[in-house]
Amino acid sequence: MALSAGSFTTACSLQPRARIRACHGARSPPPLPPQGAAAVTFTRATGHRANATKGVSAVCEPLGPDRPIWFPGSSPPAWLDGSLPGDFGFDPLGLGSDPEMLRWFAQAELMHSRWAMLAAAGILIPDLLSHWGFMEAGFSWFDAGSREYFADPWTLFVVQMALMGWAEGRRWADYLNPGCVAVEPRFPNRKTPVPDVGYPGGLWFDWANWGRGSPEPVMVLRTKEIKNGRLAMLAFLGFWFQAVYTGQGPIDNLLAHLADPGHCNIFSHSRPAENVTFKQRKD
Repeated sequence: MALSAGSFTTACSLQPRARIRACHGARSPPPLPPQGAAAVTFTRATGHRANATKGVSAVCEPLGPDRPIWFPGSSPPAWLDGSLPGDFGFDPLGLGSDPEMLRWFAQAELMHSRWAMLAAAGILIPDLLSHWGFMEAGFSWFDAGSREYFADPWTLFVVQMALMGWAEGRRWADYLNPGCVAVEPRFPNRKTPVPDVGYPGGLWFDWANWGRGSPEPVMVLRTKEIKNGRLAMLAFLGFWFQAVYTGQGPIDNLLAHLADPGHCNIFSHSRPAENVTFKQRKD
């Protein structure tokens, strides 16, 4: 992937050799990069950084030049300075050279990664339950929309749009003005999380405080998230092609491949199955 999530968030690239340096809110912030760095604003209530872009992080400083990169021996572009989770210096087209576009692309990748992970789980789990007899036999993710549920399709659509519109509207507002939609309950003995776009944290989204601890575990967790998200995006693309070309779900394709790897593989289907569509055909 060319871009990694959260340019305005913490540096979360897992480095075996690079030393991670904490940058706590109580300390003075590190100097801005000499070129093209966005200004850092502070909230009135806490004095913490409310918005950090390229080269500035609310948790840790950018990693050094010895971090792993996608092609050994090459030099990463200047705008991929190690301050992004999963940053391996891959941007051959220079799409992230503009700091604002890099910020947007990073947030977009993070959201797509999370949706893809949910989608992959939503495809695999029902498929497994169907094979184990806990659900109706023959259930497939690509014909789920044609089935009957507890409400009619229009009701489900309107409710979904209302709920998702509310959540996405608040996320968009937080992207434009970090910390403006915080819903964290305030307790005398609990610190309010530093606004970090894409990582709300707090009791609602991080009750175990895994994502707001010391810098090194935070880097590891956020790097794992973006790596798994990238894998999930590729997996969903594979599920889609499997459904088009074989008319079966991923579990059926896996079992068929394990039973006969030599004849049931990616090369055994040269054209889409004639009787496969995402909508049931009627004779």
